[in-house]
Amino acid sequence: MLLCMSSVYPGHAQDTSFVAVNTGASGDSVFHSPRKAALFAAVLPGMGQVYNRKYWKLPLVYAGFATLGYFIYFNGSHYITYRDAYLDFTDQNPGTVSYLKLINPVIDPSTYDPVLYPNTYKKEDSDWIKTQLKDGMEYYKRYRDMSMIGMAGWYILTILDAVVDAQLYDFDITPNLSMRIIPAVPPDGLTVAGLTCSITFK
Repeated sequence: MLLCMSSVYPGHAQDTSFVAVNTGASGDSVFHSPRKAALFAAVLPGMGQVYNRKYWKLPLVYAGFATLGYFIYFNGSHYITYRDAYLDFTDQNPGTVSYLKLINPVIDPSTYDPVLYPNTYKKEDSDWIKTQLKDGMEYYKRYRDMSMIGMAGWYILTILDAVVDAQLYDFDITPNLSMRIIPAVPPDGLTVAGLTCSITFK
């Protein structure tokens, strides 16, 4: 009768030495701090990835910020343009005509501008122009705000990525395994013979 035993019997020393990943020195472990990685990533985006030695992630981090930054600028500048045009169109100052740059030049201003052409404009045309300017202003404002939220989300995501990488920094994922089967000596009082199966991660 054979018995497969994996327990450690009294009197047999167990090898508990720890070899630190990245140092190669027995018993010389280096603690990789997730808190420090989060702090670095929060102070300067990308530094958490550098701390974790994930240098290949730096282009991704800054590409995300650059893309979202461009959308913030693009939508923000167009929002300001439409906002100013809307305000110029709805005031009573004939000197503020920035809206003319946004309206198709083939449309005659005398048909929709109540300030410059109070005697010839049509109310329905004026209301339509006002609606178009207001819709454009709200459209770019909405997407500017969404881009800002995306920027904040990307910032938080880079911090979380640094924290996760720091927590898994010393996690051994080597595929090398070895198995050894040796005779087992049972404790006093047992009359069965068995084998000890020892699996070692290298």
